[in-house]
Amino acid sequence: MTTYTLNNGIKIPAIGFGTWQIEDGAPAYNAVAEALNAGYIHIDTAAVYGNEKSVGKAIQDSGIDRDDLFITTKLWNADRGYENTLTAFEKSLALLNLTYVDLYLIHWPANEAQFENWAEINADTWRAFEKLYVDGRVKAIGLSNFPKKYVETLLKTVQIKPAVNQLEFHPGYLQEETVSYCKENNILVQAWSPLGSGRILDNEVLLSLAQKYNVSVGQICIKFALQEGINPLPKSTNPINIKANLDLSNFELTAEDIASIKNMGDLGFSGLNPAEVPF
Repeated sequence: MTTYTLNNGIKIPAIGFGTWQIEDGAPAYNAVAEALNAGYIHIDTAAVYGNEKSVGKAIQDSGIDRDDLFITTKLWNADRGYENTLTAFEKSLALLNLTYVDLYLIHWPANEAQFENWAEINADTWRAFEKLYVDGRVKAIGLSNFPKKYVETLLKTVQIKPAVNQLEFHPGYLQEETVSYCKENNILVQAWSPLGSGRILDNEVLLSLAQKYNVSVGQICIKFALQEGINPLPKSTNPINIKANLDLSNFELTAEDIASIKNMGDLGFSGLNPAEVPF
């Protein structure tokens, strides 16, 4: 597995396995077990997914050395703030049955649609993240769903720069302003929903490229993210697709291919605008 190097020197596997919308219990356990068996060593979950316990059990039962894995979880919105964050982290760690996580993310920013003091809330939450990092409870800390404005505002107050910003990113929804800003500031962009949650799989441009290289549309989407310097987190419960999403070594997209994807226009956006979400 190739890696990216985060701004604190930690290496992160270039492709991760996402677990959003995989139900706790057998579905999450089996999907993560299948992913680990297929060769994934980077697993992404979150408190709000409700599946940390099953994800953790699959990790324990895999027999893979903990230090060879990269595990991410996220703080849910109801737990923002300094003390709440520290408490929520301990709960996630207990559910995962781990002694540390490799990456801990603020799942969504506090926004101005809900809070007059949104910037203060985000800064207060981040102080707790910095404590967890300094105390060695996490190997790296970062953000999720933070548009440029929110990253910019937070950077004015941080002692430790975020290592990651996990964004909705896929053909048809490229978030170019935020992605460029993160790259300029040495913050790795991760892609959740790199296949557009299935909403872009019948696009003619992507279908044509899949036919050209004799691969799936999903493989095209993941390869596109990688060639853009982004860390994709594909999710699947299908063993065939789980394996295929790692099997990308037999083709490279050309500059023309990349341009055609970037010119697809708006497509497949989830509708979840971080500045407006009410949760």
